[in-house]
Amino acid sequence: MSNNREKLFTEFEAPTTQEWLDKIQVDLKGADFNKRLVWRTNEGFSVPPFYRREDVEKLKTPDALPGEFPFVRGNKKDSNSWYVRQDIKVDDAKEGNAKALDVLSKGVDSLGFHFCGDCISAEFVETLLDGVKCDCVELNFCTCKRRSVDLAKILCAYFESKGYAKESIVGSIDWDPIEKIVMKGKDVTRLLPLASQLVDMFKDYPHFRCIAVNAASLNNAGAYIVQELGYALAWGHEYLSELVEAGVDPALAASKIKFNMGITENYFMEIAKFRAARLLWAEIVKQYEPKCDCACKMCVNATTTTYNMTMYDSYVNLLRTQTEAMSAALGGVHSISVVPFDAVYETPTDFSERIARNQQLLLKEESHFDKVVDPSAGSYFIEELTTSLADAAWKLFLKIEEQGGYLEAVKCGVVQDDVNTTNTKRHEDAAKRKEFILGTNQYPNFTEVSDGKSPLSCSCGCGSKHEDAPFKAITSTRLAADFEQLRLQTEHSGKVSTAFMLTIGSLAWRQARAQFSSNFLACAGYKIVDNLGFDTVEEGVDAAMKAGADIVVLCSSDDEYATFAVPAYNYLAGRAMFIVAGAPACMDELKAAGIENFIHVKCNVLETLREYNAKLGIK
Repeated sequence: MSNNREKLFTEFEAPTTQEWLDKIQVDLKGADFNKRLVWRTNEGFSVPPFYRREDVEKLKTPDALPGEFPFVRGNKKDSNSWYVRQDIKVDDAKEGNAKALDVLSKGVDSLGFHFCGDCISAEFVETLLDGVKCDCVELNFCTCKRRSVDLAKILCAYFESKGYAKESIVGSIDWDPIEKIVMKGKDVTRLLPLASQLVDMFKDYPHFRCIAVNAASLNNAGAYIVQELGYALAWGHEYLSELVEAGVDPALAASKIKFNMGITENYFMEIAKFRAARLLWAEIVKQYEPKCDCACKMCVNATTTTYNMTMYDSYVNLLRTQTEAMSAALGGVHSISVVPFDAVYETPTDFSERIARNQQLLLKEESHFDKVVDPSAGSYFIEELTTSLADAAWKLFLKIEEQGGYLEAVKCGVVQDDVNTTNTKRHEDAAKRKEFILGTNQYPNFTEVSDGKSPLSCSCGCGSKHEDAPFKAITSTRLAADFEQLRLQTEHSGKVSTAFMLTIGSLAWRQARAQFSSNFLACAGYKIVDNLGFDTVEEGVDAAMKAGADIVVLCSSDDEYATFAVPAYNYLAGRAMFIVAGAPACMDELKAAGIENFIHVKCNVLETLREYNAKLGIK
């Protein structure tokens, strides 16, 4: 057998980039390449439809190996393992302990305890951690920022009393007072000097972090990926610079900062985000000249976002969180927390928490995502996305630094205004279906009812009372919240409004228009009655009245509306709301005949349905 290795297809000449472009232009038949095929992202840069080796050869991201500065390819050399984290809200230490021990036996190896500051005591911690092998599990604690130093003292004393080696303790305290300023507008600047105290307490615990950057809050408020990334870097640098100014060694300071970031449904962009985040943070820390490059490693806990989660058709949330968890795992994060699919409308059940855990376990045990370091490395697309995101986020970071740093920008409301503007735009885009929410504003479940469900409001979780907010705050609701409120309004009215599809004329057009109209009107929770077709408009209107229709939607072709619309409208004679599906050329003539309602792809779906509810007497 020959040992020669022949390259396949050597008889074919590889086309150049220009030849590809020329072929694409021919296939476009004169259409604009940039308008038809170039993706204009919300992140401030454009993405072409194809890449080649030459595009990657000019980039620096593929140069480093995994575990090497600037850690774009991950912090580890030998695996892509991450911690499977589950957060537990603790009101009673004994109950919290029982739940912790239970989930630890079901695949979780990272615990996140959330409890109010009034709970903190040595007895509380002793009970909470009873039976937990603290040197085998990652431990994370979130409590009132005013009481975090007290908690730190108790934890250190507990670890020492149990004889744990300090290097074996892995975990964090979620101490991030700046988050209170950003999200609530509260003035907690007086707590910032506590940072150096916390770092000093855990200076001998190399794997325990006590300063948090909760950029996930921005993610859950609707921030675009570049905004979350750029602000997270500025946020982390604010703490780093303050610690260094307080006399803390830069390497020690950097090693105590943990980033909590969100994950959106933008699959490939999220993979690139975590790679770009490590790259940029490493460069920032490097400027402080730490003795070892290991201080430049970024520790990220990634949590699936709640911004895109829905109350209706809530099992679709499983699809969202699954792809989100996949992108975070492939992006090489330290730990992942999957939000249970029902979290937006109820306290998660044992079932939903089990599913959330198993979503990660499937990635590990069946898909082996933890075996290969940086599996996306070398992908032309992801390498280019990583560089583009890094460039855009770096510009935002420098802009914030020029304004005096993250804290100053937050005090001036720059960050809050930016994120609030984005949130408003995304809600407007969702209202017009420029941004899809599957099961809510696109392809809703026609027959679903809330069955007593209602959206949960967010609570602080801190037992202390706060003064009036002197700073701007981020005000945000989930992307689906407006549509959910509309649908709940319909349900709670006690009236089942029926929308009847009067299909007539061209078979292809009437079916397409009926499907579009059914999805459009089902977003408000109306009962939909579709039909195969009618021979005359009179036959269709009679059938609608027999079905008790509150809305009659004429579904046909644009050309045929000139023939069918006015007779159907006149025959209906105001017995129900009349809608024409589409925006035909004869719209002005139809309006002159008294027809007011038209639904089409350019409609603001939310505002249109609110208007229809008002006309139907639904309040």
